[in-house]
Amino acid sequence: MTTRLKRMAGLAGAAVLGAALWWRRNPSACPYNQRFWVQAPHPLITRPRLREALAPAPGQRLLEVGPGTGYYALEVAGWIAPGHLDVFDVQQEMLDHTLLRAEQRGIANIVALQGDARSLPFEDDTFDAAYLVTVLGEIPDQQAALRELARVVRPDGRVVVGELFGDPHWVSPRKLRERAERAGLRFEQRLGSPLGYFARFAPR
Repeated sequence: MTTRLKRMAGLAGAAVLGAALWWRRNPSACPYNQRFWVQAPHPLITRPRLREALAPAPGQRLLEVGPGTGYYALEVAGWIAPGHLDVFDVQQEMLDHTLLRAEQRGIANIVALQGDARSLPFEDDTFDAAYLVTVLGEIPDQQAALRELARVVRPDGRVVVGELFGDPHWVSPRKLRERAERAGLRFEQRLGSPLGYFARFAPR
């Protein structure tokens, strides 16, 4: 019995590892029916640490790419009120969920738009800042997404990327910096360790 259990555990572990490797090689957004992953507490990449990296101010207009169900968005909206937070996601279900939670909490300064992060439907220099957390690795062309963020953020603005080790699409600090710099972003600061961090960039 013990040998059988060990064999079953080994097979289960191999299946999980295989699924993680497949997901890493085939970037895609976390499905809405698995939203519990984005609703769970985010160790190391906490809301206070995001606030420190993002430096939001009342009255600003910010962009979040891939808000999930609003884990960060609902807090950020409060930090910048009476400014506006645009949330942009490839999945309409995630946007609807975020807007419903915002309505339930009396938050009225979030605007949602569905689309592809590789081609943002905003004018140049629209936002004071933009951020995405554990989302970049889900985008098939990270370079294009970072280039778009550099385009829509004002020259004196900032782009913040959050990553957490263990996520199937985790992007290391080194790879992130290389890709961001090729996309026209200048590295400014990293908060946290390589296992969980926010990196702040500025448009060149």
